[in-house]
Amino acid sequence: MRAWGVLACSIASLFPAPAARSTKIVVLQMSPGDVAEIREANPDVNLVAPLTKKAPDVTAVTADRAESSEQEAALMRELADADAIIGGPTREMLQAAKKVRWVQILSAGVDEYRYPELLDGRIMVTNGRGIASPGIADHAVGMLLGLTRRLAYFAEIRTREKWERRPYGLLELKDKTALIIGVGNIGSQIARRVHAFDMNVIGVDPREMPPSPFVRRMVYPGRLDEVLPLADAVFVSAPLTPESEGMMGERQFRLMKKGSYFIAISRGGLYRMEALVHALESKRLAGAGVDVATPEPLPPGHPLWKFNNVIITPHMATETDGERPRRLELIKDNVRRFSRGEMLRNRVDMRRGY
Repeated sequence: MRAWGVLACSIASLFPAPAARSTKIVVLQMSPGDVAEIREANPDVNLVAPLTKKAPDVTAVTADRAESSEQEAALMRELADADAIIGGPTREMLQAAKKVRWVQILSAGVDEYRYPELLDGRIMVTNGRGIASPGIADHAVGMLLGLTRRLAYFAEIRTREKWERRPYGLLELKDKTALIIGVGNIGSQIARRVHAFDMNVIGVDPREMPPSPFVRRMVYPGRLDEVLPLADAVFVSAPLTPESEGMMGERQFRLMKKGSYFIAISRGGLYRMEALVHALESKRLAGAGVDVATPEPLPPGHPLWKFNNVIITPHMATETDGERPRRLELIKDNVRRFSRGEMLRNRVDMRRGY
């Protein structure tokens, strides 16, 4: 029997068992530098980046496209046995990725990825929730201050080199009311900032929210019309879902306090553009700040461009020096967790949209 055991060991040494396949993750939307950093933090993971651009060293948030049929075929081959995808895939990519168990969306919003393959819950989805929230909140409050202190006007008249002191109708935020629609990562950051200006904060959110020292009152979306007339400034920072789409329409703008301000910072589909334009034309609103619009990009000649009491930025409130480090930290950690079978951060219920 001992001889048989020795023979079995000798045969096993000649024909070793195949090594376990390492976790394979296809990266769609990250720079070479970012991919290298994730790979260095997770050397046991097979990280493949078939569409990586050589430059610039930035991260996009929309699905990359192959630049040739050969590149497209190579991408589909890589996806065929991938365990996960980092970046926003097209539906065709998901259909090619038969073994994918996890998709890491880079942006916080997942509304453009509501494919049937992701809605049924068989593929875990995580997003970039919280990564850009501080910068977006800064941007939103900056827009409000730009309007209430007429900073855009002063920036324009600087070219005249004329020092003119007179009443300008400037406002202070103290004791005014801010209504924040969507008190998630972005909304809670806005609440912290406007609370520091001694504003009274009302939050609107479909979830049960824990008590907060920054939000005086919380209501469900069904009571939005009830609290709109109380607000001096309305911030829209909710995710775009089938339930929230168009929630700020003609009636809601009519309910807003005369002389109030409207700030849209998350998704353009949450408000009706024609209703906003009408509220500005009728002088219902004292001003508006929009980083998101419908359509995007906002075309030349659109009525919104004509108002001098509107601040428009091209969906770039997410841009901040803190965004990239936080994104890399999240992805490196989630790749490590996924390869070890641990709970992932920022999981998303795709049916709810957040």
